[in-house]
Amino acid sequence: MAVVVWVAEGTWPACVEAARAHAAQGAEIVLLHVAGTEVPGVAHGAFAGLLGRGHPKGPQPPGGWGSDPGTRLEGLAADSARQLLQAAAELLGRPCAQLARTGRVEREVVAAAEGADLLVLARDGDRTHLGPHSLGPAGRFVVDHAPCPVLLVWPGAAPAAARA
Repeated sequence: MAVVVWVAEGTWPACVEAARAHAAQGAEIVLLHVAGTEVPGVAHGAFAGLLGRGHPKGPQPPGGWGSDPGTRLEGLAADSARQLLQAAAELLGRPCAQLARTGRVEREVVAAAEGADLLVLARDGDRTHLGPHSLGPAGRFVVDHAPCPVLLVWPGAAPAAARA
């Protein structure tokens, strides 16, 4: 059995706990983190748009005026992903693979789940109410397009059911 666990900031402990509880002892577990490209892309674009313009007087930023801040943001994202995956692996407490990907988050998660027997993810929307809004756009896309069964968990206690 192959289990992919989507490790995302803020919700990953619930996903790892669910994998510990529901994955068979001999299951192959892959901890997956996906970094989006939006923020570094904006920084790359802003830097490219400013090429050839004068720079303010005063101290230069680390790396000088010629360094692209988008590259620095990509490096920070990669470091963060490594740390998050390591923390998730420690919490899991059993052998697992760690996979860090970059791209459109929802599409990368669906692609990584290809061939898996189970995908574990947490609700990423409004966590104060039950219902469809408890899934954000990325989570909704993954649930709708996952090529395998999905275990959807609450990242914390589920809200109480509304009484009519």
